[in-house]
Amino acid sequence: MCYSAQIQADYRRYVKMFGAQMDIREFARLFWERAEGSKAKIPKAMEDAFREHRTDDERQIKTFIDRYSAEQATRVEQELFKQRTRLADAERTLQTKTTKAATESKRIATDKVDAALRRLADFGRTEQEPRDSRIFPGYYAPVLVVEDGQYVVKPMRYQCRIAGKPANYDVKYPGTYNARRDSLEKFWKSCFGYTHGLLLVDVFYENVARAKCENTLFETHEGSQAPGENVVLEFRPNNGQLLMVACLWSKWTAPNQPDLLSFAAITDDPPPEVVAAGHDRCIVPIKPENVEAWLNPNPSNLDALYGILDDRDRPYYEHRLAA
Repeated sequence: MCYSAQIQADYRRYVKMFGAQMDIREFARLFWERAEGSKAKIPKAMEDAFREHRTDDERQIKTFIDRYSAEQATRVEQELFKQRTRLADAERTLQTKTTKAATESKRIATDKVDAALRRLADFGRTEQEPRDSRIFPGYYAPVLVVEDGQYVVKPMRYQCRIAGKPANYDVKYPGTYNARRDSLEKFWKSCFGYTHGLLLVDVFYENVARAKCENTLFETHEGSQAPGENVVLEFRPNNGQLLMVACLWSKWTAPNQPDLLSFAAITDDPPPEVVAAGHDRCIVPIKPENVEAWLNPNPSNLDALYGILDDRDRPYYEHRLAA
């Protein structure tokens, strides 16, 4: 399962590579709903794409982003004050008597103070860092689709809720951020052959058993990890090229509920080097020459779509422990 990836979060990359249009209405709706209180998780790099706005619509989106950031900064500052007070109280207690409760309170407060300071620094930071474009299940990302014969970039949640299903599918099927190839004509039959997308990925991450991967790492980190624990591995194409990952997507609607655009990355049996690292699934990057056919699927010819997945891009994936 590809549980996390570092993506190309700037929609302009899709525009440049594919001559795509941006679905400005969907981007504006996403940022407005978050400013109004939705729980949408948007990577910082997607926000930063609108820092230098070029149109009135982009300027409006930047206004929504700034509004949300200001509200969040105020909340973080309040949390910082609360945790600094907690830390000071714990330290005063420890000056007179060492207790388990005070020691634990000091540890927790220290961690939360550090986290709050990092978040506050991020609000004003303009230099890009790799973590700014990393997504996890539930996060939003730009996805390339075809609409009315035109390449279009839409913001979608990385966990697909199929149209017509109840909202509790997000909880009932938490793994729907990936679509297994052997389930494409079963669980995903309403999407496969109908609504295909493409996600640009630089790096992907997998949870693997430490015992399986410990002899394959070219970079090791010393620590207190037990042999039975899982570790997170970073997989990077050794040719340095972007992965154009095959996806399925859906538009979910329901009365008195906001619309939801969401997607899942297709996964299949992994190449040998991923198996050797201890993982049993891998995302499927398609070749540039197959992009048009993948994004314009014919549901009457599923064999051709399987052929595209078989004729996949095949870089060698180097791996190491994720930072």
